[in-house]
Amino acid sequence: MLYDGTFEGFLSTVFQIFEEKLTNVIIEKEALATETLFDRTETVVTDTQKAQRVWKGLAQRCSGEGRNNIYKAFLSEIFTIENTLLHFIQRTFSEGDIRKSKKIHTDFADPEILKISKVVKMVHREKHRMDAFVRFRLTKDGLYFATVSPDFNVLPLNAKHFKNRYADQKWLIYDTRRKYGIYYDLECVDYISLEVSNTINNASMATYYFTEDEQVFQELWQNYFKSTNIPSRKNLKLHVQHVPKRYWKYLSEKFPDLKK
Repeated sequence: MLYDGTFEGFLSTVFQIFEEKLTNVIIEKEALATETLFDRTETVVTDTQKAQRVWKGLAQRCSGEGRNNIYKAFLSEIFTIENTLLHFIQRTFSEGDIRKSKKIHTDFADPEILKISKVVKMVHREKHRMDAFVRFRLTKDGLYFATVSPDFNVLPLNAKHFKNRYADQKWLIYDTRRKYGIYYDLECVDYISLEVSNTINNASMATYYFTEDEQVFQELWQNYFKSTNIPSRKNLKLHVQHVPKRYWKYLSEKFPDLKK
């Protein structure tokens, strides 16, 4: 069964599987689906009401942690994760004892449940790294802007942290890999889809996008970072463990010095 890749689309697919009592089903994102000669495929139309019914049903039969695990694991975008989650959901609804159904997420003897737990830990780790490593820059139109490219689709999990931390500033965090961002307008956080030029992170183009004060601040921050970096105590291996290299391109202290 094919769906549009959204969480609501996934839940709509789950609803249809239960409604039609389907078995031996494989769920795939429509954009990633591969054609087969013998398997019948069906594209599910996302239905918000049906998705809400599934989610509310899970709220009654699944613990809060269990539901969070479903959502976080889905955000991992790992290949076939939808089918692993379907297994979890089917077990939850088929368990007659609600007290037991609320503990299924801890049944690590089930390899699919164990897989979900491991995936959730990876997503949780990536979420906290984004909380720590996002660096905003002030654009000429007064918007604090940052780009990220996380391994997992964690921006929905980051929204609350940044809304609380930067409640008095308008900001936009843009996921360059997934081509969408979260935008805060001093009142609420919205999801926006847009195309951002690759030159936005080009140091030589900084004067085009960002304010002069911002560039001065970036230079001060780089100088501070250099002054606190004691050569005799440098431990690159330990540094990379705490700040993996794949995040360096988004950190102000790692930007190239154009004055050299």
